[in-house]
Amino acid sequence: MTREEATLALEVALESPLEAPGALPSYEAFLAAFPPGEGPWARPLRQALLDLRALLLATPEGPVPAAGIPWFVAPFGRDSLLTAFMLLPWGKEVARSVLRYLAKRQGAVWDPFREEEPGKILHEVRLGELSRTGRVPFARYYGTVDATPLFLVLLGRYLDLTGDLSLVRALRPHWEAALGWLERADLDGDGLLEFAPSGTGLAVQSWKDSHDSMSHEDGRLAEPPLAVSEVQGYAYAAHLAAKELYRALGEEGRAKEEEKQAQELFALIQERFWLEELGTYALALDRHKEPLQVKASDAGHLLWAGAVPRELAAKLVATLFSEEMWSGWGLRALGSREARYNPLSYHNGSVWPHDTALFAGGLFRYGLKEEGLRVAQALLDLAHSQPDLRLPELIGGFPREEGLPPVPYPVACRPQAWDPAALVYLHALAGGFRAW
Repeated sequence: MTREEATLALEVALESPLEAPGALPSYEAFLAAFPPGEGPWARPLRQALLDLRALLLATPEGPVPAAGIPWFVAPFGRDSLLTAFMLLPWGKEVARSVLRYLAKRQGAVWDPFREEEPGKILHEVRLGELSRTGRVPFARYYGTVDATPLFLVLLGRYLDLTGDLSLVRALRPHWEAALGWLERADLDGDGLLEFAPSGTGLAVQSWKDSHDSMSHEDGRLAEPPLAVSEVQGYAYAAHLAAKELYRALGEEGRAKEEEKQAQELFALIQERFWLEELGTYALALDRHKEPLQVKASDAGHLLWAGAVPRELAAKLVATLFSEEMWSGWGLRALGSREARYNPLSYHNGSVWPHDTALFAGGLFRYGLKEEGLRVAQALLDLAHSQPDLRLPELIGGFPREEGLPPVPYPVACRPQAWDPAALVYLHALAGGFRAW
């Protein structure tokens, strides 16, 4: 018996699902693109811009913000779209890159494991071992009901503020596919967008994606399919954005169709979600079309999207500034008198700065400048209360006490992209820039 020797040569290629990276702007160039803060805004705003630059990922389509450190260092559809919205008009490159990145990875097939559907905008792209080996669906996961309308919203905002019709033309197959998905997302033909999770990923697929975030007034969890209130507002705004896209292309007939769909959805939101006794909108409708009659911050997103009639705005704003909803640092995700309220839960009573900033955008949009400045000041105070001058992902929903910092949420991301973006947005709003 003889012993033989052999040499085995291995060539290892390390590849990233993000594909070949593109160039990132220097820190100096990124900061120079934005107006500097003044007075109490100066230091928190500078820190926000440094954090936003640090979060940028190099992709073939350009710089795309990671959602947050340490838990979400990856591209997320909803997060990147809202972040880019709040950075316009100065962050044009980020908005272009986000739109191109998401368009390239737009859903093309029906895949229940990844919850992918034709025209659907993705939720997240994860690079870990379990994702890359297919044990979990998050390598390219599509379990989100709101990223697709927000894609249209951002493109409309981008066109409005830049006049760049070339990007609108280049992305036309993608934004029209997104419009097609909006039609199919009405699962039962009642005119509303619903989601019914496949069971492989997230159970709740709106921004409050904790499994226990959707509850009735007695604390029962709502049964899906769910039609979540702010998602309808995003869809309303998406149809109005599509109207402007078609109008810019000279297609007035298509523009009028989108206007009609928007107004029909606007009417449905009032009919199905408005709760006169509570002075707010239902958090969602459950599978039986029963409204979730709880006070929640989601109604502030409807104000931001322009989906609230002028005659109801004052009553809604009074509710959102009530002791139940307003902590002094920002809006509670769920009112303090609700059955599932917990100030240290993820979505059932905590305060999220980006959520509160969208409420501020709604206030400015409806001409409520004094109230909008009140919200902007609260979030600026929150930034100053932190040793690093950063807005955290979220804080505890306990009432604000004079001379004391807010109660932290123990495992919050800091920074989380849409929070430094919120400071940029609030600074612009306070300076007179239009919210929408």
